[in-house]
Amino acid sequence: MTAAPDSLVVLAPTDWRARRQAHEERVDAWLAPHLARRHRGEKHPVEDFLFTYYSHRPAQLRRWHPGAGVVLADADPDEFGRDYRATAAGVTLDTPGVRDRRAESVEWIGTLLAATAGRPAHLGCFGMHEWAMVYRQTQEEVRHNAWPLRLSPERTAAVVEERGVRCSHFDAYRFFTAPARPLNVLTPRRDTQHANEQPGCLHANMDLYKWAYKLSPLVPSELVADAFALAREIRTLDMRASPYDLAALGHPPVLVETAEGRAEYAAAQRAFADRAAALRHRLLCALATG
Repeated sequence: MTAAPDSLVVLAPTDWRARRQAHEERVDAWLAPHLARRHRGEKHPVEDFLFTYYSHRPAQLRRWHPGAGVVLADADPDEFGRDYRATAAGVTLDTPGVRDRRAESVEWIGTLLAATAGRPAHLGCFGMHEWAMVYRQTQEEVRHNAWPLRLSPERTAAVVEERGVRCSHFDAYRFFTAPARPLNVLTPRRDTQHANEQPGCLHANMDLYKWAYKLSPLVPSELVADAFALAREIRTLDMRASPYDLAALGHPPVLVETAEGRAEYAAAQRAFADRAAALRHRLLCALATG
């Protein structure tokens, strides 16, 4: 057992247990409907996306970590996992050990976050990435074929061709249909992600959840949950502005094929970019801890 460095924040048992309970209750409100649908064999194109597209399991999202630089008084290291060690003041994360083991990943994520934060936000895509994912497909071929398209396949294709596609996000672009890819002004690749990612992109901001959980337990679970909450709202806009008709699920469309709809989308996109910038900053600050 070692002494806790003076730079660490020591949390009393009542404080860290209250934080853990609050986190679990917050996450349970998201998990319960998803797990119930999964038990019934139902799918929801908006609410289930964060659990199916991303690799973080529900139990992992629910598990609480205090983050680097924190000591939990009167805690048992076995309760928190292999990355924790005992000190005279309590249990703390073995931050150097985690950083050493994940050095390449931590550096890659940190560099991406910093590069993205250093660019201006571009808001001119108007959600055409989702339209490019169904471009020249029939209703039966589209990914969420249990839900109708708002327009005919021909009219959907015409909107894509009229508006053009300005997607900078590789993980959105890779789901484009083959005929849609040449219509994009960029050809994003994984190895150019650091050069292309920009802070106005809905998917880049949704991905803050991915980077947060990949950095766990170096970052506190409250930050992971905040990123999840933002991603959940962004996904809602993403699908409301998509070609799908999800009004029956309580998601009226944002009509990006109209000038009014594009203005509505850009305003929401800017608000999300501002909120994402704060989360991105918090992640970078967390990476600077320890």
